[in-house]
Amino acid sequence: MALIRSCTASRLEPLSQAWECAQTGAGAIAAPEQLSSLDWIPAVVPGTFASALRAAGKWNGEPPLELDQYDIWYRARFAGDGEEILHFHGLATIAEVWLNGQRILASENMFLAHRVRVHTGSDNALHICFRSLSAWLATQHGRARWRPRLATPGTLRFARTTLLGRMPGWCPTVHPVGPWRPVLREQRRAAPAVESADVRVAVGDGEGRVAVRARLDGAIPREAFADIGGQHVRLDRTGENEVSAEVSLPSPALWWPHTHGSPALHPVALQLGDVRCDLGAIGLRTVALDRGASGEEFVIRINGERVFCRGACWTNQDIVALPGDAAGYRPTLTAMRDAGMNMVRIGGTMLYEADDFYTLCDELGLLVWQDAMLANFDYPATESFRASLAAEVAQFLDRTQSNPCIAVFCGGSEVWQQAAMLGVPREKIDASLYTEFLPRLVQAHRPDILSVPNSPCGGGWPFQPNSGIAHYYGVGAYLRPLDDARRANVRFAAECLALANVPDAQTVEALGVATITDPRWKRAVPRDPGAGWDFEDVRDHYLATLFGVDPARLRWSDFPRYLDLSRAVSCLLIEHVFGEWRRVGSGCGGGLVWQVQDLAPGAGWGLIDCFGRPKPAWHAMRRAARPRQLILTDEGLNGLHAHV
Repeated sequence: MALIRSCTASRLEPLSQAWECAQTGAGAIAAPEQLSSLDWIPAVVPGTFASALRAAGKWNGEPPLELDQYDIWYRARFAGDGEEILHFHGLATIAEVWLNGQRILASENMFLAHRVRVHTGSDNALHICFRSLSAWLATQHGRARWRPRLATPGTLRFARTTLLGRMPGWCPTVHPVGPWRPVLREQRRAAPAVESADVRVAVGDGEGRVAVRARLDGAIPREAFADIGGQHVRLDRTGENEVSAEVSLPSPALWWPHTHGSPALHPVALQLGDVRCDLGAIGLRTVALDRGASGEEFVIRINGERVFCRGACWTNQDIVALPGDAAGYRPTLTAMRDAGMNMVRIGGTMLYEADDFYTLCDELGLLVWQDAMLANFDYPATESFRASLAAEVAQFLDRTQSNPCIAVFCGGSEVWQQAAMLGVPREKIDASLYTEFLPRLVQAHRPDILSVPNSPCGGGWPFQPNSGIAHYYGVGAYLRPLDDARRANVRFAAECLALANVPDAQTVEALGVATITDPRWKRAVPRDPGAGWDFEDVRDHYLATLFGVDPARLRWSDFPRYLDLSRAVSCLLIEHVFGEWRRVGSGCGGGLVWQVQDLAPGAGWGLIDCFGRPKPAWHAMRRAARPRQLILTDEGLNGLHAHV
């Protein structure tokens, strides 16, 4: 079902501008009629309880903020008069909704959107209770075959919720609770409107083919047309309240990643009598996977052309509010484009972004590698879990079906790797979720994109970099010498480098720190849970190796020089690794830096700091990712080679 951008026959608007929220003990109140005097504070929807606390001055914004142990209530009043549809685009996570004292919805999946037909009166009360996730997890039972340490608690494997805010050492601990995506009301007019639409695109033999099918909420008007890529064609009646049309676009302008051409887009709309429905824009392009003669390569071809994918992994511009609008997305995505990056990956530890994210990637010519929200855990094989996951994935693929930017849908992050590293035999892993279940959904809803089972995968072990998809940290956390970037024979790095990148002088000055041992600095430095080292120690290893200095001595004797050389370390490693992978003769199909932006002020993984300022590492990525590139390599007795 394609996203309906707008329809002149429907009125879709925020349910209310006057929301309030409050906190209670887990299970303390069963239904709205039991609500008594609580400490209600103003709330913004979409938003989270954490963002409401921050705005009301009830929380200073400093993590941790652990909310999973509480029930959180939201309430609003609105005027209505008759039949309406209420839209809940995302409720985090165990939610119950009441309208005028009657429960109308229960949801246990943060990523699912819901439409509920209701009858409203002149004055209506809506209540949403977000039940304690901790209490809900305590009711879930089943033994896991492996227990990763990434996120806590381990029972999160039962919940369809984000791991953001629940990964100690990786990101600030701020539990996401609340209506994080819009709550809207829809009132219909007498004229017919589009209830759902399906847009399928194909390219072949020098032409584009577009098929549109729509179900109407109302009778089909006598005059019904589709406007597709400049062509005006009549819609055919294909069933009760259903219409369709197909067009061929000869020699169309193709959609390309910006590094290889123009991201051409073609508008699609339906004209139903006097009603016009905008279905957004489509991009005509093909996506194919080239495994090479050995079957071990991983090269993405767009419109038949080999594309070296370079970019970074997405986090979120505000871990507290989890915003999802174009104004928030545009600065970071534009900075990626301006740095020559052509791919962004949304990993399985994050969340599905809002529609504006993918629309902007279409516009900017950025490819998207999208993971299912599955990471590290041994997920339950129950019918209820898979049904919820299937609905979530189908909904995502449907709402983004017109977005040409999406090139890859991946079954999640480091699930197979975690099992292998923790000693679980391959035959004891139920791989069907990733090799059959999810690929079938992709084939049904987005047959125009690539489906891969997991990241990493390929080779005798899922973490071998010389076959398929790797998470390559040889140059990085594993402290390998720089020549390992060539010796590892990386085919495609869906994650790489993960450096504690020092921000620029302006950000350091704003932090007001004089040493990296300052707690304000150290808490932003990423670390793996349970490890006796952090990623600043990794950077210091390369600082000593590349510059022949003692990092500890330099820190106290000349802190500004320590910061300057530390910035240079990130730049040198980024340019060296990508130079190796882009040189002539390399079998690498791409590399994605971990990560685009920081979630807290300091030396995080991001190429861009949490204030939106590019770090020196961003400038290094800009040099390494240029569409036209000259790379010099020292090949010993074979001389100095120039790779263009």
